[in-house]
Amino acid sequence: MLETDDMHVPTMAELMASGEHPEVLFWVGCAGSFDQRAQKITRAFVTILDKVGVKYAILGKEEMCTGDPARRAGNEFLFQMMAYQNIQVLNGYGIKKIVTTCPHCFNIFTNEYPALGGTYEVIHHSTFLQQLIDDGKIKLSDDNSFKGKKITYHDSCYLGRANGIYEAPRKVLEALDAELVEMKRCGSNGMCCGAGGAQMWKEEEPGDIRINLERSNEAINTGASVIAAACPYCNTMLTDGVKNKEKEEEVAVLDIAEIVAAAIR
Repeated sequence: MLETDDMHVPTMAELMASGEHPEVLFWVGCAGSFDQRAQKITRAFVTILDKVGVKYAILGKEEMCTGDPARRAGNEFLFQMMAYQNIQVLNGYGIKKIVTTCPHCFNIFTNEYPALGGTYEVIHHSTFLQQLIDDGKIKLSDDNSFKGKKITYHDSCYLGRANGIYEAPRKVLEALDAELVEMKRCGSNGMCCGAGGAQMWKEEEPGDIRINLERSNEAINTGASVIAAACPYCNTMLTDGVKNKEKEEEVAVLDIAEIVAAAIR
């Protein structure tokens, strides 16, 4: 069991040793494990899982990067090495259902792991949260701090265009009784935050403005006080854009899990 100051997170090894099996495996991902900002998203999601009584586990130290950045950057050998190791661990535990807060992990598990022998039911946390709300397991406070606030939602490329998931995160936000305002470029016409396809780790190509600044400006111009995201990469890029405009006091960039965790009864 992994423990923080006030949180107990069960691992697969621990559950299997006691003859138990979780309902879902929570795939934390590299950002959710190591990035200080994304760790807050991980904690928020775990808080929700604990609150509603979902039986889950993580791999802990047995979890390796999915290999998505390596494949996007062109290192196929490294990707396959990582993927095969993950598949060996997942299949060894008999994992059937995975939930993840990262669209990049979601996409590669859903669309690219099956060819290597890793076939699972994979759910992005936006869809998982929507299901829990629809089932009445998540009950949101009537006087939650987001009620009546203007919120704009940024579509992650790997969640939206790559996998057609547009409605689930919006339905989660609508359940808050907030005012959802759309950017001019949204849904299937949404604009990339600038981090996908391994762009996070390389210098920009010549141009007039950084992609994340362009996108952040679109979000700020909606007049929303909250920019909602459902991807740790997007969160980083949009946060940088808000800081660039010196709007941190007026505009918050939050993952939908953080929003739900703050509003749950």
